[in-house]
Amino acid sequence: MKKIVVLLSALAIVSCNDAPKDYVTLSGKISNKTSDSILLRNRTIMKTIVLNSDGTFSDTLKIDQPEVFGFFNGASALPIFLKNGFDITVNADGSNFEESLEFSGSGAEHNTFLIEQMRLEKELLDQDKLSSLSSEGLKTEIENIRKELLTFYDHDKSVDTTVTNMAKSNLNPMLNMFQNYFAETIAIREQFPVGSPSPTFENYENFKGGTTSLKDLAGKYVYVDVWATWCGPCIAEIPSLKKLEADYADKNIAFVSISIDDAMRSGGGDMNVAKNKWKTMITEENLGGIQLFSDKNWQSDFIKNYNINGIPRFILIDPNGNVVDANAPRPSSKKLTELFDNLNI
Repeated sequence: MKKIVVLLSALAIVSCNDAPKDYVTLSGKISNKTSDSILLRNRTIMKTIVLNSDGTFSDTLKIDQPEVFGFFNGASALPIFLKNGFDITVNADGSNFEESLEFSGSGAEHNTFLIEQMRLEKELLDQDKLSSLSSEGLKTEIENIRKELLTFYDHDKSVDTTVTNMAKSNLNPMLNMFQNYFAETIAIREQFPVGSPSPTFENYENFKGGTTSLKDLAGKYVYVDVWATWCGPCIAEIPSLKKLEADYADKNIAFVSISIDDAMRSGGGDMNVAKNKWKTMITEENLGGIQLFSDKNWQSDFIKNYNINGIPRFILIDPNGNVVDANAPRPSSKKLTELFDNLNI
């Protein structure tokens, strides 16, 4: 009888030990860390895991259902799939987080899939390549990308369907977004081919006094920045634009910023308020280049003729007043300096 009791007790202990964990164990190391912690976040859960001085960490998290979380390390963010019972080890270099992230342990295969998916999508959806295509070429390339990604999503049957189904459900919205964005870019380029006469602006108010027209800048390349004081992405480009102006100060190029601030959006119904807001920002931000105020805001001929429906918009015009690029790279883009260098500006 005692032997039976002992045996049953032993079996009970083994059974308890074999019970699946109802939590996730996450550990690893972030070398060259750029933050003192990592953050896990989804729609309902947010958990901060502190990094030790050497970048190591270890913690647990109990979740209601398998789900993809955001895995944040400083300014970098990547997806991570978590499910109770996983015991995942994460290793990465904080200075090159996206490229160096690796997973091992229980649950690693699902997360390796996510990282490979992200890298493949980034490779296939190369913006420079897509923007250089024709309208028909873009449609064909998007369909080729769709087929390649669907093949990738189904290539490893061991990956949890939560992960692959999410990838498939996001595919069409993602590709539609890219196609719509680049279709507009391509349409602009096709409407304004290189060497075609540029639309002009005339007698725009100059912050430094008087007025300025495009013809006043004949003989120089003209890089136009169409912006407004309320436009966040426009403001974000200011530091790069300042650096660009300084780097090319002795070159044959004029940097022209055209504000389309209007009474309603910038001045609460008062055009004078909008204009003062423009002048104040130029002064406070110490903006350089040629600062102009468009004559009719969004309804200005220059804005309408260039089909500008969103800002910032950048345009490059040659010394003869012809189009170089009707949708030029932003100041923060390396492609812009490459373009300048190819033109020997």
